[in-house]
Amino acid sequence: MQFKVTSKHNADTKIYPGMIITYTVAPLLGIKLNWMTEITQVKFGEYFVDEQRVGPYALWHHEHHFTGIKGGVHMTDIVHYALPFGVIGRLTNKILVRKEIEKIFAYREKAVNDLFGTFKK
Repeated sequence: MQFKVTSKHNADTKIYPGMIITYTVAPLLGIKLNWMTEITQVKFGEYFVDEQRVGPYALWHHEHHFTGIKGGVHMTDIVHYALPFGVIGRLTNKILVRKEIEKIFAYREKAVNDLFGTFKK
């Protein structure tokens, strides 16, 4: 998907409602698109929500939830999205996009686990 953050934020930037984050993505055939999300809700230590303002989706609503657990934090994502173009978009989602989104979140989970370790019950 060639996902790249283009905003000028850095690791010290604190997230806040109204924060705009820009990216470039190449969701299909390597064609680069601009994507912009807005942080719409933040409850520190519990969750934040980003929603697409400009980009490839007709709808993108992504909740990031954090739960304290022994020895760390458990992160859960809830994503609601829809593609444009009606029936064609739904078919494209079924054939291609859903799998790509699943791969993106699997990659992110692996990267977080590699960085911080995995939760052991």
